[in-house]
Amino acid sequence: MLTDRQIQLLKAVIREYTTTSIPVGSVEIVKKYNLKCSAATVRNEMAKLIELGFLDMLHTSSGRVPTKNAYRFYLDELMEEEELPVLQEVAMKQRLWPNRFHFEKLLRESVISLSDMTKYLAIATIDDGFVVHAGARNVLDNKEFWEIDVAKAALMLIDDYSLLERIFQSVPYGGEVKVALEDELGMENLNRCTMLFTPYSSGSRKGYISILGPSRMNYGVVIPAVRYTKELIEELGESW
Repeated sequence: MLTDRQIQLLKAVIREYTTTSIPVGSVEIVKKYNLKCSAATVRNEMAKLIELGFLDMLHTSSGRVPTKNAYRFYLDELMEEEELPVLQEVAMKQRLWPNRFHFEKLLRESVISLSDMTKYLAIATIDDGFVVHAGARNVLDNKEFWEIDVAKAALMLIDDYSLLERIFQSVPYGGEVKVALEDELGMENLNRCTMLFTPYSSGSRKGYISILGPSRMNYGVVIPAVRYTKELIEELGESW
């Protein structure tokens, strides 16, 4: 459906908006990403991407921002996962190791480590209704959560096990790590936010490990971080 030029442009817009959180203009993106075409051409292509539902303008005088469709296309077709640094993996395992015989403490250290690694809100559940989270302060580093109703919705989510379970059970998108984008969360005030999650099974314990952040998060880094955290929980908690 998209031409090669449109795909490269969309990829550049997502990358730039992920980094800066500032709507992307044609002049800046041509200079920064060496798109080998004029700013006028980029503006025309951006207009087409708006028509196709991949870009949006928050204000008439602003640059462009990716839409939910753009993020879904990026996740399905364009994203390249980054390998976690070995030292980071080792440090996380060492942090969790002392709690391998105390599952709730293991889960607590897991979300603290995952939040530290991603700089987003990390949440874990156990299927008996237990919820633990870390990094609530991190959401306020992202302007999407600066509105009080959005921050309140995020806090309500981490306090409501049944609401989390509804999201975990209802989202079909993704492989081992699933992604609920914006309105897929089913919460009006989180329509610029995303949750990534994956189930774990460790001995007799089951649940989910997840990340909540803005839709413009760096998925190529966050997805492998969530997956590795799941693997550690399953490995270290297997005696349960």
